[in-house]
This record gives sequence, C-alpha cells and structure tokens, in this order.
Amino acid sequence: MDRPAPEARSLEHMCRNITTLRGLQPIATPDEIEAAARQYVRKVGGVQSPTARTEEAFERAVRRIADATADLLGELPERRMPPPTLPPLRRRAAAAATVITGGSGTPPGPSS
Repeated sequence: MDRPAPEARSLEHMCRNITTLRGLQPIATPDEIEAAARQYVRKVGGVQSPTARTEEAFERAVRRIADATADLLGELPERRMPPPTLPPLRRRAAAAATVITGGSGTPPGPSS
C-alpha cells in the first residue's frame, strides 16, 4: 500500500477531541476520517507519537478504524441536523476563508 512515511505525516492536524463526522455537507473526506481514526488510536493506545516499537501496530489500527468508520458512515441514515462542530480540518479552512473574505463570506472584489 502506498502511504506516506509516518514522519511525513503531521500531527498538527490532530485534535484533542474526536468530532462527529456523520451529517457533514459535503460528506466527510478520507482525510477527515483518517484524522478521527488516528485520534481515536492515539487516545485508546496512549500513544502520542508512534515510535519504531509502536509504529506498525499503530498504523495498522488507524487503517482498521478508518475503514470501519467509513463503513459506518456509509451505512447510517442521514442526520436531520448537521453536527454541532466542524472537524479540525474544516475549522482551519473556514478560518482561512474568513481571513481571505474579511468575514463577509465572499472574496473581496475590485474596488469601484
């Protein structure tokens, strides 16, 4: 399987709490599902950063949890309301869009 080396992945996209992925519009991306799986494995395994001794088991668990999460999200019915919080990757994108648009939701246009 062609996956980036663990040192190429960044923990900066990790969050302290796992957020709800069901009901997102657009639907949760593979990156968001993997980030949630990685956070789950970190919490349950007590592994902040994998070491040479823990890396194989850690990455295997992340893949299994991500696969199970994708299956679960695909099988559950639609939510009536969106989740209460955005996943960390979307929070960063929303914050960047706010900075770019000046909070208006649309990029600044040419001045008249």
